[in-house]
Amino acid sequence: MDNIDFIFSAPGKAILHGEHAVVHGKVALAVSLNLRTYLRLKSNSTGKVSLCLPNIHTFMSWDVSSLLPLRPSTAADPKDMCELDAVLVQRLHHFTGFPSEMPDTCAMAVLAFLYIYISVFAESRSLPSFSLSVWSALPPGAGLGSSAAYSVCLSAAMLSLRGSISSTLVGTELTKGWSKEELELINSWAFQGERVIHGTPSGVDNAVGTWGGILRYHAGTITPLSRVPVLRILLTNTKVPRSTKSLVAGVRDKIKKFPSVMHPVLESISAVSVTCELTLEEIASDPMPEHYAVLEELIDINQHHLQVLGVGHASLDTLCRTTLAHGLHSKLTGAGGGGCGITLLRPDADCSVVQNVIQELKDCGYDCWETSIGVPGDRSCPPFP
Repeated sequence: MDNIDFIFSAPGKAILHGEHAVVHGKVALAVSLNLRTYLRLKSNSTGKVSLCLPNIHTFMSWDVSSLLPLRPSTAADPKDMCELDAVLVQRLHHFTGFPSEMPDTCAMAVLAFLYIYISVFAESRSLPSFSLSVWSALPPGAGLGSSAAYSVCLSAAMLSLRGSISSTLVGTELTKGWSKEELELINSWAFQGERVIHGTPSGVDNAVGTWGGILRYHAGTITPLSRVPVLRILLTNTKVPRSTKSLVAGVRDKIKKFPSVMHPVLESISAVSVTCELTLEEIASDPMPEHYAVLEELIDINQHHLQVLGVGHASLDTLCRTTLAHGLHSKLTGAGGGGCGITLLRPDADCSVVQNVIQELKDCGYDCWETSIGVPGDRSCPPFP
């Protein structure tokens, strides 16, 4: 265990098309976002395990001996687990004794770490001691899969440390060539972390964090697209808070009130997702300008549909209007009602135009990043010097 020092990273997630419609059995496309979460693990012989989460100002440390009694009697296979180990969750809640002033975000992140750590090493003779730091370029609570990227990194690190996935240490570098089965194991444990944090997640976010690229989600089935181009985008956070639960309920109410009107809208959103999927396959083979023009039209169509569903917002209208003035096309991503939006950038987009748009959006009070979607998923990399 001495001198083990490695880093994992996992991408965030955005919805390219299909938000809200996916709740009603339609097709959605989820994409990996090249704003990543990083985890660094350094082994030690102190008999302590420490967790440092600078993005949410959380640092905790425990004696390994105090954690041993919390372990379940047998190691669970996450692929066979229909629900969390409720007894273990209760033990961890009681053990941690979080102060009342600690935000739920911090408490849930700590619980997810302890749950995965103790569960993965349930049948080991002892618990390993190490320091673990996790930091992220993803803003928390923005619907960009920050908790899932965190859970994916935790799962990959713990499974590598235990030897459950094939990792080879070369000096201080960790190399990996994970099989489909190993990625499924990482994803299964990451889903458990998401369950600790969110209760009943869909599984899309952790799947994107594990496999990366673009995933098709339909009626509970997640399928990675085999041929995926990496697309440049602007990601804009309007910083307008919203309640996903309320927005989903509002769409459901509108469908009940106007079923003959709204069901065709949902079908059209699904058709946008399917058409986009076919267009992306064409771009992967032959990236012609007309293919990007199709993507831009689909973005405009879907944004109009989402406004019809009632999940638009004045801040998102400002985003779309500002970017369109420069010939760029935008839509909301996620729940809507504020939150985040994405803007497609063609490969030949003029850098000065992009920078002007970014500045105008920042002048509106928004956060804005130039990044990419369709990037690789969970990966290991050399430690920083």
